[in-house]
Formats: sequence, C-alpha cells, structure tokens
Amino acid sequence: MTTADPRSPGHDVEAIARRLDHAWTARTPIAPLSDTDAIDVATAYDIQTAWGRLRLARGERIVGRKIGLTSPAIQAQLGVSEPDYGALWAASHYATRDGVVTIPAADFLQPRIEGEIAFRLSRPLRQPGVTAEQVIAATDACALAVEIVDSRIADWKIKLVDTIADNASYGGFAHGPWDAAMRTSDLAALAMQIHHNGTLAAEGLGSAALGNPALSTAWLANKLLEFGVNLEPGDIVISGGITKMLPVKPGDTFRFTLTGQPDLTVNFT
Repeated sequence: MTTADPRSPGHDVEAIARRLDHAWTARTPIAPLSDTDAIDVATAYDIQTAWGRLRLARGERIVGRKIGLTSPAIQAQLGVSEPDYGALWAASHYATRDGVVTIPAADFLQPRIEGEIAFRLSRPLRQPGVTAEQVIAATDACALAVEIVDSRIADWKIKLVDTIADNASYGGFAHGPWDAAMRTSDLAALAMQIHHNGTLAAEGLGSAALGNPALSTAWLANKLLEFGVNLEPGDIVISGGITKMLPVKPGDTFRFTLTGQPDLTVNFT
C-alpha cells in the first residue's frame, strides 16, 4: 500500500509520480497539478524524486542535471525568484554525428527547443557554497547544447510546482563536441543563434543564464546539496536556456551556432 510522503503530508507523492510517468509513457498529458493537487514547492521536488525512483527501478540511468527558469522573464511569468532543476536521462541523450542530430518528434508530447551551454565535470562538487570559479575548476570541457523542453501538463498551463514535479519540463538533450578551451572563455559573452527551417528565429548570450552559465551551475550544485545530492565526475550539466524556446513540429530543422563552436543541426523526423 502506498502512503503519503512524511515530508509532504496530505499528498500521495508516489501516486502523483505514477500519474506523471503514465502521462510520459502514454504520451497523454494531464491536468495541471497546481489545479488538481494544491502542492507546494517542497512536495513538487518530492514528486520529481519519486518519479526518478520509478525510472531508476526500471533500469534507466541519470547522466547529469538540467537547470530551468534561469531567464528573468520566465521567472517573472511564474512569480519565482530562483531557477529549478531536473535530471538528464541517458535514454533521451541524443547522439550527434558529423554535426547533425536526428530526433523522432514522436518521442515527445508537446516539445519546444532552446539553446544552452553544457558542462562536463571531471571532479565532484560536494562542498557547500560552490562558486563559479569552483565550477570551472571541476569542469574538463564545455559544449554547445540543445534541450528539448517538454511538458506532461496539458497545453503547457504550468505554474512553478507543475514544472518542478515534471522533472523541470525536461524532454531530451544533445550537444556538440566537447571543447576544453571553452571552459576558460568568457562564457557570458558567447553568442548563440537558432535558424528554424532556414530563418533566424532566436538568439541570445551566455549571460542569459543567471549572468553566466558557470554561476547557474554553481546554483545547481548548492541547491542539490539541500537534497543530499552531489554533482559527480562524468556528470553533464546543461546550464539553462540562453535563447527563447521555439515550438517543434515533425519535419522541422534547427541550426544552432555558438561563438567559436561548430554548428549543430537538429532534425525532427
């Protein structure tokens, strides 16, 4: 028999996690949890963790973490003052070959896409008060990254607790080649553009991620410590969107450019 999580009295955290899991596997979105369950932020993170346990029990594997809500505009829209985070899953890490990623659009419910900067860690980040400088010291390479953002919540009608419980609205990710020199570049000044089916559709700077992608990664390391989780060697962190999100349809092609990096083309079949 399933019981309510003791940290989340009055809520059957495991049951809500199973609803999200079914929405994902059946590709059928559910009503906003903020309407149906009146959960708070702490409960939302408990639900995210419970959903993660379900997936780990099936043999899935976490390969890193993602940061969401780094944009001041999105924070204002949801009425929050800090980002959130979710897990990156190996099953939705799409391989890049010769600068091209091919992704089945049917893997997602209502996908959108955005550009980010990824970090690959070679040392753990386990100490309190992690700084941007410590993030760089623990990183062996960075890369141009793409996140497919997705929501198990119908029509993207989300509030903060909805996206947190829903693994920070994560769908999948891909990245270009790892570049050791990029980690010591001016990450805040890196400029990205996205061309959608040949037309410029979005652009942004690294500074859109909390002022610097290394700062957003430091936020993540410190936030995870609150939940007894560490960033470990080999973990990948995608550090928050530096462009706006663009809707995705089957047949779409997106070409990403980032200062000093080879282009990355994403095709949705």
